[in-house]
Amino acid sequence: MTARWDELADGVFARRYPEWDLTVGLVVGDGACLVVDTRANAAEGAELAGAVREVTPHPWTVVLTHDHFDHSFGVSAFLPCEVWAHENCHRELAARGNPELALPDRLLTDRAELDIGGRRVELVHLGPAHSDNDVVVHVPDASVVFAGDLVEVAPPGSFSAESFGTDTTLSGWPGALDDLLALGAEVLIPGHGAPVDRKFVVAQKDILHRLITLDSAVRADEIDVAAAIAASPVAEDVTRAALRLG
Repeated sequence: MTARWDELADGVFARRYPEWDLTVGLVVGDGACLVVDTRANAAEGAELAGAVREVTPHPWTVVLTHDHFDHSFGVSAFLPCEVWAHENCHRELAARGNPELALPDRLLTDRAELDIGGRRVELVHLGPAHSDNDVVVHVPDASVVFAGDLVEVAPPGSFSAESFGTDTTLSGWPGALDDLLALGAEVLIPGHGAPVDRKFVVAQKDILHRLITLDSAVRADEIDVAAAIAASPVAEDVTRAALRLG
């Protein structure tokens, strides 16, 4: 895969990288732009900053969809600028104690609204799900949402084992997807993979509901681990990660 910008709507771009099939975003307004996620380190962030300059010379604002390294460790390449994130993202990044790791300086609890060169962009936290600090980036005039890792494309299914970490709240994820769909966007850009439609997100929500049911059954000793894996809608390694089976 060769990284390139794909224009999904007027002035709204996605860029995919071979590393982890990461997808970042760019929203261009009149005299300003917004960069969605910054890649995994300063060098990768610098590459992304250069790629943004291939599209626009406008000054940028940065937003982080969550604290995981592949999305948030490249911030330093964009400074000085405003860096938006959920307050818990700041907490998690600060806790790493890395003096070279740039921290967000504009924090939200539930939502914030930005003016990006005359374009309204909504930053929305939909509750604990993939992490406790997921933020989606809604561009209403383009009917596009950058969903971060609330939505993932991991062939052959919708998730990989890496989708479910110790900071994941499985029970909260389907509701977060309901609220994501309620924003009304037709194009949803995942944190990893190609853009998807609303039907894909509905199917992903169904998978999560089935995993939650299996998790409850395992915790109640109604089924054993082998039965849960056999009944799961996803691969064994993904099931073990989602249900924290080890």
